[in-house]
Amino acid sequence: MSLEHVTAAFVILLLLAFIAEPLSRLVRLPYSSVLVIAGYVTSELAVMSGIDTGIRAENFHDLIFYVFIPVLVFESAYKINKNLLLENIVPIIILAVVGLLLTASLTAVGLYYGIAHPAGFPLIAALLTGSILAATDPVAVVARLREIGVPERLSVLLEGESLFNDATAIVLFGLFLSMALSMENTVTTSAVIVEFIKIFFGGLATGLAAGLTAGLVNKGIKNTLMAGVLTLIVAYGSYLLAEEMFEVSGVMSTLAAALVMSLMLGKEPGENALVKNEYLWDVIGHIANAVVFIIMGVTITLGMFEERWLAMLIAIAAVFVARAVSTYGSMSLLGLFQKKPVDLPSQTVMVWGGLRGAVALALALSIPVTLDYWWTIQSIAFGVVLFTLFIQAPTIGLLVNKLDLRN
Repeated sequence: MSLEHVTAAFVILLLLAFIAEPLSRLVRLPYSSVLVIAGYVTSELAVMSGIDTGIRAENFHDLIFYVFIPVLVFESAYKINKNLLLENIVPIIILAVVGLLLTASLTAVGLYYGIAHPAGFPLIAALLTGSILAATDPVAVVARLREIGVPERLSVLLEGESLFNDATAIVLFGLFLSMALSMENTVTTSAVIVEFIKIFFGGLATGLAAGLTAGLVNKGIKNTLMAGVLTLIVAYGSYLLAEEMFEVSGVMSTLAAALVMSLMLGKEPGENALVKNEYLWDVIGHIANAVVFIIMGVTITLGMFEERWLAMLIAIAAVFVARAVSTYGSMSLLGLFQKKPVDLPSQTVMVWGGLRGAVALALALSIPVTLDYWWTIQSIAFGVVLFTLFIQAPTIGLLVNKLDLRN
């Protein structure tokens, strides 16, 4: 596409995101759901008019991983309430690491044996899909929970889990994708564990160093605008440093850098740079999330549902069972050692509120088309995300009322 076509496409995406917000309130659907519909309708109208949207599946990998992922991860980590995060860090880490690995594994097993087609959908494809679907994105649910007045701890648990399990899921996805592209058919547990530790903690160390350096540099910056520019440099710089120089997790690097930098900025007196920069990241994060959902709508085809409907249903069932087992199991076990365990009604809301959203879409859209099963994985991911957006998200309020969880 030419530069003017790219600019025009970007303006159209922003216009759709702008129009979708009041429309979502009018039709009483989650904002992300309306974005998907808007993307689909617009692309269909463009095709009917003979207009080429320019969107190709083979373009997604670099676009998603080097443009959207750093922004989505940095924005979530930068803005989260650090005090509440630290108070609930143990259950959050258990959910985000142990729970996610269990969810990804159980989902992969359910898909592999449910689809039962080793040639067309081998084990590595199931593992890739499991890692994609394990990432949660409860943005719409958390906003709704706050509106209806549930205990704040529940919202923090969902947000904190999403923040860390997105990073864990992306590390897992990158590991399995490397195996798939290298035609590594034998996946051993020991190899996965060793590589995971190296990538995960290598990225964490890189991000800590980048965030600490940026925080110290920021102390000499008096211009709020330049401080905002610095956060943008850190978001992409920490990611590229980890991925391209050290070959570790760019996601963990960006996550750690954002947390460290925001903690350092938060200690400054008065109306500090952290508060001022949050508006900048509100806008950047909003645009990134919106564009990913619109792109999902653009790439949806009816053929996905006609040819892969059974795989979608199997995936929805597998994900829900895996989510329930991992959440109830990990929280019940952890409750034996906690003074204030997470109660059963809250656990139930966490199971139903574990939506799949922007990160899952970003990973699914980044699957290289050179893999024979790329379209199956993408179709499954789209089916699961649509289920969470149009079934789970709108009904979370009914569940909260049924369980009497309002303050």
